[in-house]
Amino acid sequence: MFQYVIESDTGKIRVVNEDSVAVLKRPDGLMLAIVADGMGGHKAGDVASKMTVERLSQYFLEDEDAAFLTIDNRRQWLSERVKTINRLVFDHASANPECKGMGTTLIAALIKDGEGVLCHIGDSRAYLIGESIKQLTRDHSYVNVLVDSGEISQEEAEEHPKKNWIVRALGTESRIEREMIDFSFADVPYLLICSDGLSNKIPKEELASIVRSAAPLSQKGQELVSLANDLGGEDNISLILLSSMDEEV
Repeated sequence: MFQYVIESDTGKIRVVNEDSVAVLKRPDGLMLAIVADGMGGHKAGDVASKMTVERLSQYFLEDEDAAFLTIDNRRQWLSERVKTINRLVFDHASANPECKGMGTTLIAALIKDGEGVLCHIGDSRAYLIGESIKQLTRDHSYVNVLVDSGEISQEEAEEHPKKNWIVRALGTESRIEREMIDFSFADVPYLLICSDGLSNKIPKEELASIVRSAAPLSQKGQELVSLANDLGGEDNISLILLSSMDEEV
């Protein structure tokens, strides 16, 4: 059974924490890990992320076992449920003027027996960490559009002033393109899912170094948040760190 820690911090500048985070388990050992980062600068980003996490959690705990029997079942369930939630968040924003324009990033990962599938929207990230670190997700961002078109290099993207502009978010339109990613957690010790308040502040090799340390799992999570705050803490900082090893939490 996987061990995990959750951290979510407002940061040093923001007044409201617009991130929502959750880990849930079903009786058969299937886990769902969710990080949703409400869109900064938009009204009710915290409402969008909270709605998303709460509704997806509810579906996960209440839906029939048959929905999760195989990896194909899980992939379809996750894609369809996120599609439904996108419409719910969009309709809520349309019906409530104070929520107009709200949205959220999303990474939701279903994991069982070392095999996982995740749904990715926006610029929150997922990493597999062992002897090396592998980024599973690719930001749905304006600068990555520029990189793909050849207008700027990947190195230039890292320092681009519009680096944080995302081109895909849950709830901002009636339909959403969802990126589904299969991954194996069987031979890799750690899965890190985080909002950009963490990944924008700490280079991935430094993330990996902290995660691979001999410290208890909870201390690793706290150290990651503390370092992001020490480096500026301009954004909310949230993470889920899962371990497949038997180690101190």
